[in-house]
Amino acid sequence: MNTALILIVQYNAQAIIPIDKVVKDYFPHLSTDKFVRKVAVGDINIPIIRIEPGTQKSARGVHIADLVRYIEGRHEVAIKEAKQLTGTRI
Repeated sequence: MNTALILIVQYNAQAIIPIDKVVKDYFPHLSTDKFVRKVAVGDINIPIIRIEPGTQKSARGVHIADLVRYIEGRHEVAIKEAKQLTGTRI
């Protein structure tokens, strides 16, 4: 399965996905502010892009490639954990 292709379709070929959409779709248990704080302290390893540099009010988003890496990384961790728990190949 190609995660990048799925996200391209999901987000209508946008390169930068607004933070609120990322939070809504992949982190619904967090508010947008909490998501940004978790990224800032390194709890969530996804770079946030400011569309206009040098201003706090600039639109922020996540590059689709960074979201792909994050999702695929979480998938790899889940597979490793499942193998350890079950002792089987997945």
